[in-house]
Amino acid sequence: MIRLIGEGGFGQVWLAKNRTTGHRRAVKVVALHGSGTADPAGREITSITRLEEYVAGQHPNLMTIHHVGTTDEYLYYVMNLADNLADTSPDAKTTPDASYLPATLKSRLQTGPLPPQECLLRVRQLLAGLASLHEAGMVHRDVKPANCLFEDGELKLADFGLLTEANSEISRVGTQKYMPPDGGTGMQSDIYSAGLVIYEIITGLPAESFPRLGERASEVVEDPVLRRLNRLALGACQQDRKQRYANAGEMLAELVQARPPSGAMSAPLRWTLAGAAAVAILAAAGPGIWILTRQTQTVDVNFITQPPNATVLLNDSLLEMPDGTPYKTPCTIPDLPKQTAHVVFRRKGLDDFDAGKVDFADAREVEVTLPSNPQ
Repeated sequence: MIRLIGEGGFGQVWLAKNRTTGHRRAVKVVALHGSGTADPAGREITSITRLEEYVAGQHPNLMTIHHVGTTDEYLYYVMNLADNLADTSPDAKTTPDASYLPATLKSRLQTGPLPPQECLLRVRQLLAGLASLHEAGMVHRDVKPANCLFEDGELKLADFGLLTEANSEISRVGTQKYMPPDGGTGMQSDIYSAGLVIYEIITGLPAESFPRLGERASEVVEDPVLRRLNRLALGACQQDRKQRYANAGEMLAELVQARPPSGAMSAPLRWTLAGAAAVAILAAAGPGIWILTRQTQTVDVNFITQPPNATVLLNDSLLEMPDGTPYKTPCTIPDLPKQTAHVVFRRKGLDDFDAGKVDFADAREVEVTLPSNPQ
């Protein structure tokens, strides 16, 4: 055991060296005898046993566990070592030193959002790992950037201490800000968490900012990859769990196929609006939003237009920021009441575009292509 490199509520992760081979590994240790009533080691043993039993083989997007054992005082298990955040050279993992830091998605996002193609790659890797657990009837229960490690440049889902079978008796545990607001558990709780991780990947913003697009709003509008990933996140984070994807495999299928999956999952609705080949894309769900007064039943809504820089009118009222500046697309407008409103987009040089009535009890995003004025 060389030195401590990570610590959580119940266990520690150490940088270690195999005395025989000299290979560096990560070793997680959990005390067998806690001071309270909780039994984290027992829960961890159960989780790892289930992982070995139900997930056949080594999935490339799950962190590999080589050995599980106990001493008189600790449960421990030996894993591959994550890439060195402090040194990305090819020999970094064979010569780690006091500067070693495990490369996680959380640490990667501290420098800002990922480039579009890397966003797509990382989301695919995350969903592939999670889908392998869901296919085996397992629920991770703690999907978050800190539990996504990089090994040889590949994203791997890690920390299986809360892994359990998907059934009606699952307890609600995990990291609070990644838990769905409906209090649900099971695979669709994992889906909600994954949706927030995807949101962080494409925006670089913390999960608490969802669904605001921040400084990357314009790029999300212009880049088809980011737009697709944003819709995927919105669909995963619908407030009603019945409206989310059923599992990560279904979510991955939509990403790969670039179209909504069939079945009960209510993917973003697509409908043609009156006038000039405009398309509105509505994604249900979420925490809340009106611009003048904060209401209890509210939602945040993304408004996106092609071309951009259009203002938004609801029921003939121009939506403005607190300082009186009109919102301009692309934008996320907070605190809109969960009720039906008449939406109109106004852009200089174009006629007003009537998007019709939108029910913000169900809509999280409104996207339109503004028609050019006839010559």
